[in-house]
Amino acid sequence: MRCANILGTHFSFTNPYEIDSNRPLIIVVNHQSLHDIYPLTWYMRKHHPKFISKIELGKGIPSVSYNLRHGGAALIDRKNPRQSLPALMKFGEYIEKTKRAAVIFPEGTRSKDGTPKPFQTKGLEILFKKIPSAIIVPVTINNSWKMFRYGKFPLGLGNHLKFTVHKPLELATFTDRENLINSIETTIKKQIHS
Repeated sequence: MRCANILGTHFSFTNPYEIDSNRPLIIVVNHQSLHDIYPLTWYMRKHHPKFISKIELGKGIPSVSYNLRHGGAALIDRKNPRQSLPALMKFGEYIEKTKRAAVIFPEGTRSKDGTPKPFQTKGLEILFKKIPSAIIVPVTINNSWKMFRYGKFPLGLGNHLKFTVHKPLELATFTDRENLINSIETTIKKQIHS
């Protein structure tokens, strides 16, 4: 985050809720760029966030790839359900057991201009099944796409990245999971400003 500050980037993290750090979390977030990840890691650090990431990021990025491979993340091959589904199940079991936080970007890929993409529900459904005691924490991210507005170089200057935490939800109190996913998606997207 301090490196991003050099570019005039500043961060706001709005969370008016007290979230139990002795419970597993499913943090559901819209996805705008790689710059979504390190602020989430920092601001949610007491919950030990672990990410679901595409398998390609497990190699070639100093520090990041190592952390993804050895830090409890789920590396999934989005083109291969025979690899990704068991990896997600194992990840969910790990989160339930360790009471850490699973971070999922249900859009599946980054939005290049901030416009949200439809949620893909399979990953959420697996996490709901494997982490039955979870608290769901919806989060909206705004403006991180502007960091890559011109591509990887030059990075965008003077951006204000905003993270808004919405009311946490007790997974166990919801029986209609499809309705729950639709409600989470609506809550997150309603706060996205393009």
